[in-house]
Amino acid sequence: MERVPVAERENWKDTAAEHGFDFHSIDGDPYWDESAYYRFTLSQIEEDIEKAAEEIEDLCFQVVDRAINNEEVLDRLSIPEAFWDYIAQSWKNGEKNLLGRMDLSYNGDGPAKLLEYNADTPTTLYETAVFQWEWLEHALDKEVLPENSDQLNDVHESLVEAFKNLGLDGLTHFACNQEIEDDKGTLDYIEECAREAGIKSCSLNMEEIGIDDAGRFTDLDNHNVNTLVKLYPWEWLMRENFGSHIPASGVNFIEPPWKTILANKGLLPLLWGMFEGHPNLLPSFFEDDPASSQLIDSGSYVRKPLLSRQGANIEIVDNGNVLIKSEGPYAEDLHIVQGFEPLPEFDGRYPLVGCWMVASKAVGLCIREDNNLVTGTGANVIPHVILD
Repeated sequence: MERVPVAERENWKDTAAEHGFDFHSIDGDPYWDESAYYRFTLSQIEEDIEKAAEEIEDLCFQVVDRAINNEEVLDRLSIPEAFWDYIAQSWKNGEKNLLGRMDLSYNGDGPAKLLEYNADTPTTLYETAVFQWEWLEHALDKEVLPENSDQLNDVHESLVEAFKNLGLDGLTHFACNQEIEDDKGTLDYIEECAREAGIKSCSLNMEEIGIDDAGRFTDLDNHNVNTLVKLYPWEWLMRENFGSHIPASGVNFIEPPWKTILANKGLLPLLWGMFEGHPNLLPSFFEDDPASSQLIDSGSYVRKPLLSRQGANIEIVDNGNVLIKSEGPYAEDLHIVQGFEPLPEFDGRYPLVGCWMVASKAVGLCIREDNNLVTGTGANVIPHVILD
């Protein structure tokens, strides 16, 4: 694994606009960055990332299978009690999941370590599947890269196939907070894949979903919402005013309710508790667990809220010194502590490896870089290449 500087295309912003990548820059600063790429060997991708991610996925399913029958665990995850049976039934019914992104610390040498699993509302999907691939094709065409260069990037084809396998009938609704540009861009792309799979679709804002007298969710045209592909966190849905109507609504949600267990940072101590010593896991404990003292006393650990997003309220301590303590709205929430596995540094940049899972298969790689150890809202997306 290495970071390779490369010349940007002079017209890349125009190309992005032509491809509908309207959020390529945020507040005037580039979000997409093609001034460099990360180079991996095929073995690093297949053995250290793909294989590891699919094995972790299997471990996660074992955690869900145990957690749904453990009220203490569900309570510890801050899941409202009114949803416990609903979540358990969604797992027992075999409701299919669509996608997620595992965030890994990986330096090219040794096993990748799971930092967290964005299992419910992951973004950077379009950038990974479409624009990153477009960059590769252009680089190959202009002979910027050797002709045997490749990517881990079967995201688009895998999403289309996964939608076909969901067996959806009738109208499928797609909803998010459309005022958030990258959320809307991500969901628009997911909807595009669904349409390519032959699914009839309709997009709307989350706040445009209503409830009729029978407790059914409806859209602005009073059509029943039977299947809802959402880019809106389960923990928010469950706490909305309409949340109490969800279990009896009859809606088929994608992602399914059981995914809320995996999207919670509490997944990490649950994984460690069941599979302590696994090479792709870091020691992790709920902060109120006496066992967490072994990490805290060591002086090197990461403290994370259960439901934090976008790097908010993360505290990194190394050798007894606080390296970073990010701001955010989750300071009073329950926390976990996790072993500190620093991201590698390349020229003052810290890459976080995101492995995209579609229908539980590792199908894509996304690199986000920041200028510190916490990958936050200012991170850039940077392409990757497989080249031996």
